Amino acid sequence: MTWTPPDQDALRRPEFLDWDIWPFEGEQRIKQLAPRNLPEPPRHGEPGGGPCEPCAASDEAYVWADDAWRLKAVGPSGLPVVLVLEPRAHLDLGDLSDEEAAELGRLTVRVERAVVSLGDIARVHVMRLGDGGAHLHVWFLGRPAGMLQLRGSSASLWDDILPPVPEPAWRANLARVAAAMVQRGGHALVR
Repeated sequence: MTWTPPDQDALRRPEFLDWDIWPFEGEQRIKQLAPRNLPEPPRHGEPGGGPCEPCAASDEAYVWADDAWRLKAVGPSGLPVVLVLEPRAHLDLGDLSDEEAAELGRLTVRVERAVVSLGDIARVHVMRLGDGGAHLHVWFLGRPAGMLQLRGSSASLWDDILPPVPEPAWRANLARVAAAMVQRGGHALVR
């Protein structure tokens, strides 16, 4: 099946513009839909797309690691903690073996529990996008309890809008997450 972009006048006004979690007010205008760009440009870590940052990074850039996976922090940002889980091997989601996929599932739950252990975290949003880099990276965003406007898909937008968490508090959060991760293996890389 080949997908054909619709005409601009066929685009719809999305319901999320009226959601209470949408971080913007006022009239919103939909951008012109760009034409398809085929073949797509290479992502980082693909031939011609530039170096793979996770493959080149040392463990010092991470919060926690074991023999197969590493967890890094993004920020300080507007949410208490934003983390990215990556395999050590240069793999994308569809490249994982059944065993690696099962481990990703276990680690996803483990990272969520570590973030919730900070206290005052209502939910941990988990997402995988993958358009920027060919190396699998799964995002974890800790949403503070009671901050209902930060629910759902708008959490990542609010993370960019909110002022950064003070660095000492952010570093303390990372150390606590790393300590929680180590309880079931691996090495804490922040203290």
